[in-house]
Amino acid sequence: MKALWIAHVTVTDTEAYGKYAELAGPAIAAHGGVFIARGARFVQLEGKERPRNVVAKFPTLEAAVECYNSPAYQEALSHAKGASERELMVVEISE
Repeated sequence: MKALWIAHVTVTDTEAYGKYAELAGPAIAAHGGVFIARGARFVQLEGKERPRNVVAKFPTLEAAVECYNSPAYQEALSHAKGASERELMVVEISE
């Protein structure tokens, strides 16, 4: 079953976070992830608002979790830590 990787982000260091984004995209693609929303317009209806929201679709929940745990994504993530406040979840979907 396919899954969505959903991130809500407040960037606090644009330069460092740019390095994260540069490395994260290829790591996500290598695990079958495809971005379906990145930094697009949104309306916050409940909870804490984050100015950047990203959604990627993966072939499976397991593929998304493998991506997160991969050395390539962890390298990317090392640039996001300290450069952002973020929440990330993976949700299985039925299509």
